[in-house]
Amino acid sequence: MTLNSASSILSTIAFDADDTLWQNEYFFRITEDKFASLLGDYAGGDHITERLLAAEKRNLEFYGYGIKGFTLSMIETAIDITDDKVPASVLREILETGREMLRHPVETLPHVHETLKELSKSYKLLLITKGDLFDQERKLAQSGLGDLFDGVEIVSEKSTETYVRIFNAHDSSPHHSMMVGNSLKSDVLPALEAGSRGVYVPHDLTWSHEHAETPIDEPRFHEIVHMGELRRLISELR
Repeated sequence: MTLNSASSILSTIAFDADDTLWQNEYFFRITEDKFASLLGDYAGGDHITERLLAAEKRNLEFYGYGIKGFTLSMIETAIDITDDKVPASVLREILETGREMLRHPVETLPHVHETLKELSKSYKLLLITKGDLFDQERKLAQSGLGDLFDGVEIVSEKSTETYVRIFNAHDSSPHHSMMVGNSLKSDVLPALEAGSRGVYVPHDLTWSHEHAETPIDEPRFHEIVHMGELRRLISELR
């Protein structure tokens, strides 16, 4: 029995990228710690982290998601915390930490490659990710997963309308689609609202901005421990 015959109504499976297919938040946390150390003479670490998070959220509408916006938010936070007295040497170090993040090798998460390879035999696979276009393209190329996807969509935000548009554009209605990701807020809830299935794959380090209430009473919502459980889940959807 093929995977497709086990769930005949499912034709398309879409995946988030950061912290679903490869590590991402881990490198932001490391950089946050470096940033707090740089400004240790001006404020406590928790206060610096809170101010940085506030700046990130405030700047999303201007810079979007990704490392470049994060770097600009660090610079803004450094200026604010030091009352415009931040040394140029500190700003230089902040810029270098941003470049280090952009140069960091991609670390694919467990079970990802073999799961995508097997599912690609029976389903149309899409990558739907938000963030900086240049950085997302870099990570996809380095991951070695690009050839397994039938389509790649890099968007500024994930909303119900985003999923409806993308699934329809790839000749698959939301009702015949599934979205898999580590963010309830961005990957699961809007996909469910669009009419597709939503599969939540928790990651130990999910950005607080992406937290949301689990839709436990929604029959199209599913949760798996890791990507290796996805094929089993699909085979049970009869």
